[in-house]
Formats: sequence, structure tokens, C-alpha cells
Amino acid sequence: RMQTLTHWSSFGSVSRLASVITGLIMAPRLQLEKAAWRWVEMVKPEEIRREHIELAYRVNVPACKRGACRRNCKGNPNCLVGIGEQAWLGEIDENAFHNIDDPNSERRDKNTFVGLTNLGATCYVNTFLQVWFHNLELRRSLYLCQNSRLNIAENCVYYEPQSICEHLQYLFALLQNSNRRYIDPSGLVKALGLDTGQQQDAQEFSKLFLSLLEETLSKQKSPSLQNVIQQQFCGQFSYVTVCNQCGRASPLLSRFYELELNIQGHKNLTECVTEFLKEEKLDGDNRYFCESCQSKQSATRRIRLHSLPPTLNLQLMRFVFDRQSGHKKKLNTFISFPEQLDMGPFLDGKPDQKCVYELSAVLIHRGVSAYSGHYIAHVKDACTSDWYKFNDEEIEKMEGKKLQLGIEEDIAETVKSQTRKPKCSKGYHCSRNAYMLVYKVQQEESSDSSRTKVEVPAFLQKLVDRDNHKFEEWCSEMADMRKQSVDKGKAKHEEVKELYELLPAKDGQLYEFIPLEWLKKWLDDSIATKEIDNSLFLCSHGKLHPDKVGEAKRVSLRAAQLLYQRYGGGPRLDGSSLCNECVGQRCRVLRLKNQLNEDYREVTTLLKRPLSDGGFWVGKASLRSWRQLALEQLEEDEHETKHKFGSELPEGTEEEMKTFNEDILCSHGGLSILEAERKLVSSEVWTKLRVYFPKAPEFTQNQEPCPQCLMLEQEEKDNEAISKMMALDQKNQLLNLFQEKNRPTLTKWPQSTDVLYIVPLFFVDEWRKFIRRPTKSSPVSSVGNSLLLCPHGGFMFTYDSLVNGDAQHIALLWPSEWEVISRLFIVDQPISIHCSCQATPTGSTPQYSTQPELCWECREGFIFQQQRDLREYTQATIYIRKVIEDKTMIKEAGPEPNASSSEAEEEREEPPKMDGVKDPDFSQAVPSPQTAGSFPASSLIKPGGIRRSTRHRKLRGEKALIVSANQTLKELKIQIMHAFSVAPFDQNLSINGKCLTDDSATLGSLGVIPESIICLKPLNITPCDPPET
Repeated sequence: RMQTLTHWSSFGSVSRLASVITGLIMAPRLQLEKAAWRWVEMVKPEEIRREHIELAYRVNVPACKRGACRRNCKGNPNCLVGIGEQAWLGEIDENAFHNIDDPNSERRDKNTFVGLTNLGATCYVNTFLQVWFHNLELRRSLYLCQNSRLNIAENCVYYEPQSICEHLQYLFALLQNSNRRYIDPSGLVKALGLDTGQQQDAQEFSKLFLSLLEETLSKQKSPSLQNVIQQQFCGQFSYVTVCNQCGRASPLLSRFYELELNIQGHKNLTECVTEFLKEEKLDGDNRYFCESCQSKQSATRRIRLHSLPPTLNLQLMRFVFDRQSGHKKKLNTFISFPEQLDMGPFLDGKPDQKCVYELSAVLIHRGVSAYSGHYIAHVKDACTSDWYKFNDEEIEKMEGKKLQLGIEEDIAETVKSQTRKPKCSKGYHCSRNAYMLVYKVQQEESSDSSRTKVEVPAFLQKLVDRDNHKFEEWCSEMADMRKQSVDKGKAKHEEVKELYELLPAKDGQLYEFIPLEWLKKWLDDSIATKEIDNSLFLCSHGKLHPDKVGEAKRVSLRAAQLLYQRYGGGPRLDGSSLCNECVGQRCRVLRLKNQLNEDYREVTTLLKRPLSDGGFWVGKASLRSWRQLALEQLEEDEHETKHKFGSELPEGTEEEMKTFNEDILCSHGGLSILEAERKLVSSEVWTKLRVYFPKAPEFTQNQEPCPQCLMLEQEEKDNEAISKMMALDQKNQLLNLFQEKNRPTLTKWPQSTDVLYIVPLFFVDEWRKFIRRPTKSSPVSSVGNSLLLCPHGGFMFTYDSLVNGDAQHIALLWPSEWEVISRLFIVDQPISIHCSCQATPTGSTPQYSTQPELCWECREGFIFQQQRDLREYTQATIYIRKVIEDKTMIKEAGPEPNASSSEAEEEREEPPKMDGVKDPDFSQAVPSPQTAGSFPASSLIKPGGIRRSTRHRKLRGEKALIVSANQTLKELKIQIMHAFSVAPFDQNLSINGKCLTDDSATLGSLGVIPESIICLKPLNITPCDPPET
């Protein structure tokens, strides 16, 4: 360090250099960078020596000690703290060397059950599978099912389940004897054709699956297997209807696999069953047709239970259809249910049948919505009577031998509907989320263990053993991978401890630079270490760029050799890679930056002095902003060496920077002729500016302006004079057209002529612009009438369409004006409209024709395109009118009270044209060739001359909706529901007497166009009338 002070003594005092070093040691990153270049204030570029270069690269900045930095000092190339070494220094737990979980955590614990993987939204399937697996009779019967592929199954190498029965057999066998903590039910789910990403109706799934299983088992040869579903789950009841007149009873026997119980308005299970069996009165419109009386009679109807199955499934109807919203909703009603259920009081006339049931399973839905949530099952083990909670892969045994619903009852709680859980008596449970209860008939206690023991058939056990063998192989493979990762980590640990001690470069030792990011990745065991890449740190001279030293670390030569030997890479950057050229250029730029403010003040003072001799031309804009331009130029020079060595940017890729004094350059590279935009400065001022802008264009006081620009200026003045004369002449000849005075109209044909000429309105507008500002606008040279013609040369507009709105695209001219225009401008095609009188029995009728004649084919295509546009709309308005009585619509009533008086006085709106309705332009037959282009005037003018209003009048009870053509009818009904509070299934919609019934059809395909009126009739009103003929 004293040697360094000795070297620096040539350009400053020892005390000043000591302060610089102190600044380098203590300053944060930005101050460290400034301190590294502070010496440029005292050293000129040509005086730079090795000491200055090392100071710029911060070679001698002291290294940080461990514990002194919370994170790595990026500005200090000698700081090797906080780059990831903390994880390697000291003793390390071997579990830190891998991210592989213990495979034994996937192993099934002793005396526990096996879980099922949730495939996305299949938790409802998993709950039913666990409930059915714990039905020992069902499981035993499934194992006895004959397998048509038994020969293949015995050779388990090639066997894979195919049918639903085979999948269920294999799944139950795995649930019974698998070594895994949980298994994957995807085979069965795929066989059932279920969408794993969409949650289905759990209660509907239960019914369909049992029905499917019953159909599958019915094909077995053994009668006991054919009827196992009926024997386990099927009971009988009858609908009994009793006539009040004659007393005749009409029973209708029916089977059931589960009882669907309404829970709305009830508190316990007994009330639900009582309501299910409650007597119903049939009277009024709902009377019963009695066979004995041969007429409709008042009657009573009730359900009578005749027999109950060993396994009684009770569906609690929590998911109901809400007619107001049109969707299902969940009822979060608390229902109390007993552990023992006596069905004797509800059974009809069979005292010998066992009627006492024990609770064996509770299926829970957690969540407030009927369309989402999570399903779990609480199931009682038939062997031990212990209760277990099955939550997909996770299985939890309840403490003791009692059912504990626990936290599941809090999931559905919302802020708006907090209800306190009612107290339950002993032997009862309360739930607001239970949607299915499974009861099993009470059995007499027996010491016979065979009743609770179910053996897995040999061929299924082989399949289970095969899966267990795969599992054990996987466990062994995972254990080997863990061991390999640990061994690799220990080796890396030894390598890091060895090399990290060698990394710091001591004073006087040889050194190299290594990228900081590479060192971090080398110390990060989760990322594969790649070869060392220093290419991004090179300047244009192929050496280490001074600005990149903060992203590299200076390490000892010995450590660098070991790292390159093990990982390779390059180019290697040692002490000879410090770039003298870059440091010299930076020194020059920084010195100019420091000098800039002083020069700015001096230039400002010199500009105020009068010129004594010849000077130089400088642009006023450049002179106003020369300090900012100089600063930008210096920053550009400061960064120009950052490009990679040997790579040149292609031409045109560098952003072109504004050059000083270019504002007085003309397009030909000479001095601008605009003397007001330049200022003459003294030679002293120009000399100072030239230091900052050595490449700026230079013009002396005697420099002549660009001769080409002077010639063009004179030509422009001559052209402006010609344009003014031309505009004045055209204005005098067409004064009425310019001033828009005495203009002809089609609605009131002038009597002084029988012909008018047509030009595009665009031509007239551009011509008027030229007349008003002839020096700023280009003169108009031609009339483009072809814009108004079709490709066949025919006229595109009828007299009728021009009267009703298309005239906004054209301008009408008098014959005298047309003569002037034909002489002054080039006309591609004359267009005229003629009026002639035709004698009729009632007098003369004017006829109108055009030249060229109307092209009927293109006109029809034009109208078709207009109608098509009406059916391809977005954000258009339609109107919904609600019927107040049969065949009487609100449109017959007056306007809404809040409608404006102008709206109320307007005529009735013209209905929009639909397909098949002719355009008014074609209300007459297509004329013959001799009369083509002629139109009777009587078909154009309405009686009294009253214009039809196209403005819609909003009537009482009518509402406007914003719709699009690709919107479906169903989506429109939802909008109507929000506007009129009428549910979609209660809406009967029609347009022009035609019913709209296809909910999936788009409004465009149904003929609904902007401004359409749709009639709404609720279902309690007679359906819409058929279309009028």
C-alpha cells in the first residue's frame, strides 16, 4: 500500500491520495465507481500510467471480510463475500444435497387404508369408491365375478384391465393389499369416460354407476352375482292412490336404490323421511282419473315402504334448482341424523323384517357452490368399527370409535349466512354439508371372523404383487438417486472448501478475472455448472471493459487455473487485459464533462460581445442547446467502446444522433438559405465549440448559401403566383359553386332545365380548399366520376336513393357550370340526370333517367351487402316489448311519459327491411331496355310531402338492450332476465310473429338486426301467435 502511495505522489499530495483510498474502502457501489475515476481531475489522457489504470479497474480496493457485508459488493472486484459460499462453509446436512423425498413416505403404514389420487376434479368419484370398497358383501361378490380373460390375467405380464368390472376388481384388490400409500384410479375413470377436469353431479354419478354395475353383473352366470346390487341396495315401495269418491286404492309398485329426501325446512332426518312418505291431496286441475268411477275424482296419494335393503342409501337433496337464477344452488341447512336409525315406524306391514340400521358412511361436500367444492367421505370400518376420514390421498383415523365431522362444517360458512350449529343429543350428529348417508342393517354380534374377512382371488393378487414389485423397484431407484446426489454434493463440498480458500488474490500476486454470475452458479448446487464465458466483458479492443469490472471478481492465478482446468472456457482475462485505450478515452470524456459548465459560462459571455472580425455561422437551435448536445455526445463517446471485440454493428442499426450545427444544413449539404435560423459567432466561440463537436459542419462568414436551394426558392415563388392567378380565374367562373349559392335540388326540380350534372362531393371539397389557399393546397386537375360508377360503367344510385340520403356523396351542377368544368378539368366520365314528362290519363307525370344508365346487377349487390352488414353487427341496440294482454302489445300504447315531445309527435317508425322485402328503389318492375333508367316520380313522393321518421320512439314498458350478431339467444335471455326479472325458461320471445326457440342460434341467424323489436311473453300467457299470412 505504501508502494502505491509512492507511485501516486507524482500527481498529488499524500494526504489527498489517502482520502481517495479511504473513499474506495468505505463507499457504496455508486460512490465507489466515482472514486475510481476521481484521479482524472488531476491527470491528462497523455499522462496516464499503470497506477491510474489499476485504480480505474479497482485492483487495489481491499477485499471485504466475512460478516462485514450483508450481500456481495458488486462494485468491488475483490469482494468474495455473499456469492453463495455460506451454504458450503462448515458442516452440511446430507439432505441438503438432494431434493428427492424419502420414498418410504409413499409407503402404506401398517393397519391403515389406501388412498386414491385426485386426477383434477375426481374427488367425488374417490369418495364413492371408498364407500363401496368398505361394503364387504359388494367387494366379495366383485371378486367372484368370472373374468373372460382369466388366462391372460394369470400371466400378469401382459394383462391390463379393460371392462369396468375388471377395473373395479383390480382397484379393490389394490385398495386391499397394495404397499402404496395411495393408488391411481385413472384406469377406471377412463373406462367410465369421465372428464377429469370437470366436476360432475355426485348424486347423479352414484345412481348411474350403480345402474351400470348392475347391468354388468347381470351378465354373470351365477344368480347370486347377477342380483348382488339388488340384494345389497334395492328396496321396494309403492305409490298408492285412493279415490275419495269410491275408496278404490290403486297401488303402483316400484323399486328404489336410494331414497331422495327433501331437507328444505327440516331439522332432522326423521322429519325428512316423514315428509317423503306424507300423504298428498290430488284435487282441482290435478285430480286423478279413477277407473272405477270412469271420471276424474279428488284423491289422496302416498308412498308406502314395503321392504328395505341391507345397505340403505339416503340422498339429502342439498343441490336444488333455483328457478329465479336458472341454476342449481346448495342448501346449507343443518340436518341432524342418528347413529342408529329405526325404520320400523315407516315400514308398511312387515314386522319380521330387521329395521334397525347403523350409520356406516357420511359423504360430505365442502364449499358454498353447487358447481364447485371438495368431496370427502367418513367411513366406518366394518371389521374394527373405527371411523376414518377419506380425503383423496390423505386418510385420517378418528380418535376413539366415534364419528367426528370436525372442520368440514366450517368450510361453507360465509359472512352473510353465519348460523350457529345446533346442539346434538347423544348418538346424533349435525351437518350442513352432508349430502348422502349410508346405513347398514344392524347385525348380531358373532365370533365368526369369516364374515368380515374378504380374500383377494389369486389372479388379482398376482396383479397386486406385480404393482408392489414395481413400487419396490421405484423405492430402490429413488434411494440410489438420493445416494448419488449425496455423494456428488459431498464431493462438491470438498471442492468448494478447497477452492474458496484459494480465490482471494493477495497483493503482488498474479491474478485473473472470473464472472461474478458464473461464480454464483458454481456455488449454486441446483444449477449445472457450465464453462466460464468472459466474452461479454470484452471491449472493442479485446480486453476487459472498465464498466464490466463490477460484474467480475479478481481471483488468484492458482484458483483460476484450477477452475479453467475443471470447467474450461475463456477468453482468460489477467493483469495484461486492463485496457489502456478505454481508460484514456474515459479520462478525456470525464475531463470534458467537468470542463463543460465552465466553457458554457464563458461561451455565453463571449456571445454578448460584438464581433470585431470575421466569424462562423452557427444554427440558432444548436446554439440554444449546445450544452445538452455536448453532454449527449460525451456520453456517446463514453460508451462507444462497449461493443464486443471483433463484432461490428451493421449499417443503419445505430441510432442516428442529432449533430451540432446540422440545423443550418440544407438537403444538398450546403449552407441553408434561411438566414433567420442562423447566427454569426466569433472565432473564439467557434474554437471552444469545436472541441466538443469536432465533426460538426463548418461555415465561415463569407460562405455563400446553397445555389440549388436559391434556384428552388425562386421556382416556388413563381409557382405560387401562377396558383393564385389560376384560383382567382376559377373562382370568378364558378362563383356560385364556391359560395354554395343558387344550388339545384332533386326534391324540387328546377323548371329552367331538364338536365343536371353530377360530380363527386370529394372533388368539390378539394377544389374549394385550393381556391381558399392556393399557395398551401395543390390545384385540382381532374374530375373522378368513376367513383360513382360500377365496374361495368353503370351508375350506382337511383333517383329514389339520391332523394332519400345517397345525395350526400354527390354535388349537382347546372349545365353552364358543367360546361366550365369540362373546359377547366379532365373529366373521365360525364354523369347526368334527366327529367322528362310522360302523358297519363290524369295528366303529365315526370320521369327521371340517368346517363350512364343504372346497373341493376351491381345495385342489387350493393343492397345485398347493406342487408348483410345489418346481420354482422356489434354493440347494436334492439328493443324488448312486453305483452300486457293477449294479442295486445305495449306498442299500441302511447309513448313513455318521460319521452320528449318531439319523439311523441314523430310519425310511426318505418319497419326494417327483412329478407324477401324489396328495396323501395325496385318497387317497380325491372324496366325494359328501351325504358331502362326511368322512374315514375309518383313512386318517390309521399302524400303531403311528409318525411318518414327513422328515429325510434321508446314506448312505456319497453327497454333497450345492447347486443351483437354472434350472440346466442340464450345469452339474450339472460340479459332480458336482468332487465324484466323474468327467468329464461319463462320467456317466450317472438319477432314479427315468429317464435324464437333455438337457444343455441345466434341473433344474426334468427333475423334480429339493429333497431329490431322483440316481443316478450311470460309462460303464464298464451304462447306466441303463428305468423300472419
